[in-house]
Amino acid sequence: MSKIITISNQKGGVGKTTTSINLSASLAANDKQVLLVDIDPQANASSGVGITTATLENTIYDILVNDVSAADAIIPTEMPNLHILPSHIDLVGAEIEMINVPERDLVLKKQLASVKDNFDYVLIDCPPSLGLLTLNALSAADSVLIPVQCEYYALEGLGQLLNTISIVRQHINPTLDIEGVLLTLFDSRLRLSAQVVEEVKNHFKDKVFKTVIHRNVRLAEAPSYGKPIILYDSTSSGAANYLELAAEILNKTN
Repeated sequence: MSKIITISNQKGGVGKTTTSINLSASLAANDKQVLLVDIDPQANASSGVGITTATLENTIYDILVNDVSAADAIIPTEMPNLHILPSHIDLVGAEIEMINVPERDLVLKKQLASVKDNFDYVLIDCPPSLGLLTLNALSAADSVLIPVQCEYYALEGLGQLLNTISIVRQHINPTLDIEGVLLTLFDSRLRLSAQVVEEVKNHFKDKVFKTVIHRNVRLAEAPSYGKPIILYDSTSSGAANYLELAAEILNKTN
């Protein structure tokens, strides 16, 4: 049975796309069939696994706006067991183009219904906003993973996201769960990082993953080579962190 996890935080720069790419690849490395859905118009998750979206015939845009079937847009990546439903810059205008679509917040859910059982995990990378695209991702998901950076104002804006999750539960997706809060960009040299970890754990209690994603140069370099960290440098601490997170999620699912 497939599990759909949306990775969301309306703040930018929290490691959301990094987590989408590398958690997907780490689950795939555990012999799970994984689909990465890039619903961010910036298409960074797509380029981060080596996909050039400008030349593609079908993308997530066509799925949402032109009623192309999801199966016609899914493509394999260099990582074994990992497929992607890629994004496109045209997605910028999708929210306006979908304005008159009936049940426009459920389009992605309906489209994924036909393909999700081909995969053990479907991970959705959201834009840094709480608009219609993110609403579609939350409506389609079984759970939401929230990356939080270990920096000043880490909890700023999270109340807004939690409120959106609550509204989605109330009106659209009553079973939506919080998969967990993931601490990212942790720097062991900074006292601030430790303080943020403590603050987030006090706030979210047992919803915080035990795994913490450390700042890592190799992890930051990998997207420019179009590779997940596990293919770019499997011996790096970034690769170890995301394999640890994958193991935590697999244990939780089992």
